[in-house]
Order: sequence, then C-alpha cells, then structure tokens
Amino acid sequence: MSVVDHLSGTTIDTSASTNNSVPEVAPISVVDGFTVSLGVSNHHVHLAQAELDALFGKGYELTKMKDLSQPGQFAAKECVILAGPKGVIQKVRILGPVRPETQVEIFASDQFKLGIKAPLRLSGDLKDTPGITLVGSQGSVQIPRGVIIAQRHIHMTLDDAARYGVVDKQVVSLEMPGDRGGILRNVIIRANNSSAFECHLDTEEANAMGVSGKDKLRLIK
Repeated sequence: MSVVDHLSGTTIDTSASTNNSVPEVAPISVVDGFTVSLGVSNHHVHLAQAELDALFGKGYELTKMKDLSQPGQFAAKECVILAGPKGVIQKVRILGPVRPETQVEIFASDQFKLGIKAPLRLSGDLKDTPGITLVGSQGSVQIPRGVIIAQRHIHMTLDDAARYGVVDKQVVSLEMPGDRGGILRNVIIRANNSSAFECHLDTEEANAMGVSGKDKLRLIK
C-alpha cells in the first residue's frame, strides 16, 4: 500500500512493513504555509433601515469611520447599547451598510451579562434566535430575533477555494502560530466572488489562542 505525503507531494510505499503493529494514521492534509489572513471581530451590530430610523431618526444614514476588509463593508461612527434581561453592554459598534434584517453578534461571555442564550450561527442564519433591546441616541427598539454568536469562518473567492482545494460551506480546521497557538476546528468556508480572503474569529477566540490581526494562519483540511 502507498500513501501520499501531503507536505512533500511524494508517494511512500508502506507495503514492506516487517511487524504486526497497528499502522500509523495518515497525517492530516495540510495546505502549505501560514497564508490565511486573520480578522478579529469585536461584538457588533448590523442594522436594517427600520431599526436605524428608530434609533437615530427617520431617514438616518450611517457615518463611515473606516472601511473593513470585506468589500463594501465599513465600521460606522455610531454605536448602540445592548439591553438584555440582566444587564447592558455600552458602545457596541454598528457595521454598515444597512441590511435587510438586523443582526447582533456577541461574545459567548456576553450572554451572562445580558441574560440571554444565543446560538452559534453563520451570519444571516437568524431562525430561532433570541431578540434584544437596542438603544440609540434618538430612541430604542426591541428586535424579536437576531442575536447570534458568530461561527468561525473563512471568507474567500471561488478562485481562492479552488487554489486551496475547498468548497463553499466545507468544514476545515486552522492552525494558530505562537506560544499559545493550537488548532481550531469547525471553521466554515464561505466562498463567493464578493468576498476578500480572510478568516474571522471573535476577540475571545483570538485572545484564547494568543493571535491577532497581524498573524497568518494555516488551513488544514
């Protein structure tokens, strides 16, 4: 029997084994090098126009503070307060542009402060998610659903996906560099031609692994 060494690309003949020991498990397939850029996300809010109007006034438009890595997306100057049954979180940044439905992305630890239980979801998957009260400069609004903890994921184009040998919605792992590094599993590929190549972790995940936006990660299939 022969196996392929995924790091070198060479074929190794294993048929000449001279003992009856259990053969070693083939190594994990690793894409060469630490080449995946990392974006670290704080808790934040994406607003629909109806909620933006309720919080800041009719016809309000967000004020761009800086562009984000994903094309067309930006951090706004405006912030809101998240108010749950047990507590509040101040100065939660709004990300633009407006969306069809309001979405709130929190940390796992935020659940205890707010007193809600949010599921782990990809952006846009809001079925059976809890609601929350948002407070802005001109009013407040209670959304019936939309609070999630973001599932770790990698944005990439279809060409990037072909280069790495992965497909949209495939589950992969990521190796983190550094003294506190390790492997994060259950990372979802999000491949389409409107994305920029970058992994997204939230601040809690990044801090736990000792990585930042300056680091590059290794994709493991």
